[in-house]
Amino acid sequence: MTTTASDLKQAHALAGAGRLADAVALLKRIGRLDVALDLRRAEVTQRPTSAVAEHNLAALLGDMGRAPEAEAAVRRAFAKGGDAPETWLVLARALLAQDRFDEADAAYRAALTRRPAYAEAVRDLAQLIWMRTGEAAAALQPFEAALAAAPGAIDLRIARATVMEYVGAAPEAVLAALGADGTDPGIELAATQAALGCDKDRALAHARAAQALRPDIRTGLKLAEVHLARTEPDVAMPLIEAVLKALPEDQSALSLQAVAWRQAGDARAAELYDYDTMVGAWTIDTPAPWTSLPAYLADLAIALRRLHGLTTHPLGQSLRHGTQTTASLKTSKDPAIRAFFTAVERPLLAYVDRLQRGSDPMSRRATGHYRLSGAWSVQLKPGGYHAAHIHPEGWLSSACYIDLPDAVQGEGRQGWIGFGGAPFTPDLPHQHYEKPEPGKLVLFPSYMWHGTVPFEGDQTRLTVAFDVVPA
Repeated sequence: MTTTASDLKQAHALAGAGRLADAVALLKRIGRLDVALDLRRAEVTQRPTSAVAEHNLAALLGDMGRAPEAEAAVRRAFAKGGDAPETWLVLARALLAQDRFDEADAAYRAALTRRPAYAEAVRDLAQLIWMRTGEAAAALQPFEAALAAAPGAIDLRIARATVMEYVGAAPEAVLAALGADGTDPGIELAATQAALGCDKDRALAHARAAQALRPDIRTGLKLAEVHLARTEPDVAMPLIEAVLKALPEDQSALSLQAVAWRQAGDARAAELYDYDTMVGAWTIDTPAPWTSLPAYLADLAIALRRLHGLTTHPLGQSLRHGTQTTASLKTSKDPAIRAFFTAVERPLLAYVDRLQRGSDPMSRRATGHYRLSGAWSVQLKPGGYHAAHIHPEGWLSSACYIDLPDAVQGEGRQGWIGFGGAPFTPDLPHQHYEKPEPGKLVLFPSYMWHGTVPFEGDQTRLTVAFDVVPA
């Protein structure tokens, strides 16, 4: 969503009426966290003894990736008498973003001491344990105490299912742990996801149960996904079209529309996924003061690898058998990392300029201006890959190759990025591939399914990725 004068006017009106939380929520939706930050800082000034005001500021700073400042605000909240589990959770996340893993672990546990069944804190602690150790049993242990305190808690059961899925539990085990009984839409959606891995009839039953309980857009899209997994595009399309009628640029709906059209043999699939024009590849520039791209990439690789101190992949992401940085690279103070955003400016401007001349869903959102909404690094281990996925909150997504294994030069497109194949339709493979090269930046629509081919050997694959939205 792009910012308009009326959006900002409405946000200020809400703040003036004392509805600060609503104003901040609106500003988050339109990507104006800078304005939201001004409001939260003003709140602290107006309420100098308020621990809640400091907590609110800390939470927003955390959302902005400004972890040291978020930590400082939390410390001030504690000094003003704050001790809420939510504040401890904000602190834990700020510490994690600074790669202070022992302290983050302690802060998560402090939150759970104050609220033993706090699902967000349990999930985050489980994820930290998993990323540090790669041990499934250890990662699931925090749920034992939490569920003992709140047996059958729905949010905990859903969070545990997510952890189980990403630490490698069998779909049948996830389904058994969920215990879906047709009474809660969240449980039914989680069961739908698990059942897609083992029983498409059962997945359909759970998706239908979820829609009956909560007939909203997201539930409808999950049901559409199940129908596509069952190769039923004619049934899926009305569900997808209902979303696109209300939200024409919804990335998830567009991604499913492409699959449905492709299954149905509809020529419009090739227009929506026009790889020749929508997937762009450039060599990034050499930023000053470096005098050659190889020298810059070597320094950037050193800086990035310092941030890869964990053992394995996070939860809920496409990454498998590798690590992802815990904080947005946009906030890094390292010279090589900061220079990266200068190095990609020319390709980004060229791609956005190209979009302004098109009529596809990407081009309809083009304003000529953009902002980065996230930036991270991934280091894949041998055998690592990205499962096919999209970026539902993005507009334009990317992959930039920093240091590559020799395997990318071999047979089988090892380590290459592929486009077009969704994970729930293995009968429809990727249609387009890009070969990684050091310094190569690949740009593509966020709604386009993409993933990587696993690679062999004993070397790692180091990349930077970011999402872009119109500004």
